[in-house]
Amino acid sequence: MPNPRKKGPQPGTVARTICPIHDLISRLGDKWSVLLLIALAKAENHRLRFSELMRSVEGISQRMLSTTLRHLERDGIVTRQVYPEVPPRVEYTLTELGSGLLVPVTALFGWIDHEWPKIEHSRRQYDAKTDAKLNSRRA
Repeated sequence: MPNPRKKGPQPGTVARTICPIHDLISRLGDKWSVLLLIALAKAENHRLRFSELMRSVEGISQRMLSTTLRHLERDGIVTRQVYPEVPPRVEYTLTELGSGLLVPVTALFGWIDHEWPKIEHSRRQYDAKTDAKLNSRRA
């Protein structure tokens, strides 16, 4: 059992300084990052304008789009190009690193597509069991 008084990494835990996976997974594992990667992957030359990304990812706010793109740029997944026009044109492009990330993301989407009927079935079973427990408590 971890000792809360002990400084540093605890047995059975993963410290961010030792394992940066935690930080990157939390960033790339959010729904907006993955949906933006997919939108850019489908685009010609893996490049889209800010407004095109906004239209491509249903439900994302302008603020969340800006924040997510800034994080992806910081991690080297996308590049941002501003063109000195009126109004300014801003394009985002997948980097080589970002294109490499498409391999596991595509595999994940393939797995989801293949396994989705089983997941739906499992959810229905779980929900039915949970509903039955709640109804028996009310009776």
